[in-house]
Amino acid sequence: MTRVVEGSDSGSDIHIGVAVARWNQTITDELLNGALGRLEDLGVGEVTVVHVPGALELSLACKKLAERGCDAVVAIGAVVKGETDHYEIVVGESARGLTLASLDTGVPITNAILAVHDYQLAVDRSGSGDDNKGVEAADAAVRMATALRKLEQS
Repeated sequence: MTRVVEGSDSGSDIHIGVAVARWNQTITDELLNGALGRLEDLGVGEVTVVHVPGALELSLACKKLAERGCDAVVAIGAVVKGETDHYEIVVGESARGLTLASLDTGVPITNAILAVHDYQLAVDRSGSGDDNKGVEAADAAVRMATALRKLEQS
């Protein structure tokens, strides 16, 4: 016997947290708008948004949102490569932190932290439409939350 558990795109009875970095705010505001628009389209019942200074602070904010009852969390940030090694540190540690927070809490945390080599690439990935990575992360959050709920009930 094979049992298949799959998430849905109906978020009416779920609570989604969104942690968004203020660094590169022009980009993160667009990612946030995309995510919030998609969560509204999916009928998500409750959304909590927390603003943090930068990408490295997202992990803790996401963990706290998960611990406070969110069914899934979206992390939004933008890291643009500069002339130092700081880019690699921020990108790697922010991704690692999100993974650890998700595993520690058992709550899915989707990653909409752009890691790009130039600012135009961030603009391209944060514009309106389905190419907006905030939209993609919101979709993934709802699908993961609903899939895990179904898994727990079966």
